[in-house]
Parts: sequence; C-alpha cells; structure tokens
Amino acid sequence: MAILNFGGVEETVVTRQEFPLEKAREILKNDTIAVIGYGVQGPGQSQNLRDNGFNVIVGQREGKTFDKAVKDGWVPGETLFSIEEACKRGTVIMCLLSDAAVMSVWPTIKKHLTEGKTLYFSHGFAITWSDRTGVVPPTDIDVVMVAPKGSGASLRSMFLEGRGVNSSFAVYQDFTGKALERTLALGIGIGSGYLFETTFHREAISDLTGERGSLMGAIQGLFLAQYEVLRENGHTPSEAFNETVEELTQSLMPLFAAKGMDWMYANCSTTAQRGALDWMGPFHDAIKPVVKELYDSVKSGAEAQKSIDSNSQPDYREKLNEELRQLRESEMWQAAATVRQLRPEND
Repeated sequence: MAILNFGGVEETVVTRQEFPLEKAREILKNDTIAVIGYGVQGPGQSQNLRDNGFNVIVGQREGKTFDKAVKDGWVPGETLFSIEEACKRGTVIMCLLSDAAVMSVWPTIKKHLTEGKTLYFSHGFAITWSDRTGVVPPTDIDVVMVAPKGSGASLRSMFLEGRGVNSSFAVYQDFTGKALERTLALGIGIGSGYLFETTFHREAISDLTGERGSLMGAIQGLFLAQYEVLRENGHTPSEAFNETVEELTQSLMPLFAAKGMDWMYANCSTTAQRGALDWMGPFHDAIKPVVKELYDSVKSGAEAQKSIDSNSQPDYREKLNEELRQLRESEMWQAAATVRQLRPEND
C-alpha cells in the first residue's frame, strides 16, 4: 500500500501495480465466491471476477433477474443457484442486494455464515445503521467492503475497455487475521482502478450524501432550474436543453474529468471563463447550506430511515416507477430523447 499526498492530506491507496491480479488469484485460490443478488452491482462484479479467473457462483431468486443471469452465461445448478444454496456453498459471500433486500434476506444469509467465512458488502449502509436494519454479523467471520465509485454497468464497461472504476475498501471485522489481504484481492478481482481506504461508517455517509447531492439529486435540481428559467424567457426546448445538459455532458465533462476544472476553463472562451469564475462563488454560497443540511440528515440516520421506510412499503415499486415516469416524461428529458437521436453516432 502507498501513502499519497492529496493537497497536504495523506491517504492510503492500493494500485493494480502494487497488488497485481496474480497475487489476488493466489490469495483466493481456494475460495468459492458467492455473489448474492444480480441487480445493480451483481452483474459487473461477478462477471469481472469470472473473467479474471476466480471461482464464482451467483445466488438469485428465480424471475427476470435470474433469467438475465442465465443470458450472461451463469448455468443453473453449476454456477447459478438459489440465494440459500449459494450462501451455503460460498466461502466468500458477496452481499450485493439492495439495502431493503438485505434486510429481508439477512436471516437466510446469516444462517450460512459459519466460522472463518468472509461477508462482503459494497455499501456500508446495512452495517452502519445495524440498529435499524438488524444486520449484525456473527463475531467469528471476517466482514469487509469494497465499494466501487460507479454503477455496476460502468464497472463492467470500463473493465471491458481495460480500465477500472476506483473503489473504497474497509475492514469492519477481522476474525481470521487475513481480512485485509482478502479485501484487496477482491477489490482487484472485481476490476477496481485503484483502492482507497475508508470505514463502513464514512462510506455510508459519504455515499448517501453524494447520491442525494452532486451525483444525482442536486444535478437534476440544477439542470431543471436553469432549463425552466431559459424556457420561461422564450428559449426553445432544444436550445434550453443543449445549453443546460448536452454541452456539459458531451463536451465539458470529458475536459475536467481528464485534467481538472482549471483545464476545462482554459479551453473555453474568455467570456465563459470570466462568467464561470465570477458566478462560482454565488452558487457555492447558495448551495453549501443545503449540502450541510443534507449531510446532517444523513449523519443522523434520518435519510437511512426514510429509505428503509419507503423501500419496505408493499407498493414501493409502483410508486417509484410512477415518480420515474414523471421524470422521464417531463419536457426537459423528452427534449433529451430527441437530442440524443440527433447525435452524429446515430446517423
């Protein structure tokens, strides 16, 4: 592991050069890795592990998701099983179910957490708020986490491109004395770009803050506010969408993703540079109190409880689909659908 300096703050990171795939395979050569859940993270992590030469099986209830796993090459009775059977067979149980599903399936998982096994998460939610979720692991197992900082789809697509999504890692419980090396081996095995150290508690809080903030919630709110102001002042849907979303996602994001915000600014017009530098302060001052309120709500457990309460409702899926439908059918995202069809790659 290396200690890197991030602007005066030291962090522990692990790269694929320091911890090569061959080492990861050696550490886990006698293990059966059971990936439980084939929803968001399950497909990417399981397929990457399989392609990297690990012994992997999948546990999933029968239904559409089970059928998807079959299409992805998992063989019923050989590498694809019920959740209970996979937990029974696995020495490393990778719990990649949704937070709500973890709570309902936990009694089945816990029954098969025999001495010396490894319980793996990709989110600190269930452990951090165990008083709310009821997820309390036995004391005679290892409990670890590797949390990719991207969707399961991105993890898979970047792996196939020879790249990797960066991941955080943590050890919550080290019964065997080998939990850390096994965590790093799993992190390399799923195709992480590099791994940075965290705790279950820090990961859970930062993840919920990010999802509700700049990654998803805040960016939709910002997009919609600007789009609405432009439309209210006579700009067409195409113009409003291009100036709000399309230029950002298709032109500017690759620039600051590659070399930073200053480099993106340097490659824009002087008019854009001046305006951005002048207005970033007012936006920061207006938004920071909202982010602080969000962070406090996450830290207190209020956001976790909201998720647990809403996800536990019998009509949760129907309500969610209705909210997503309204979002999809809003004018801004209908404009997006039209603009996407006009991109050159669709010619």
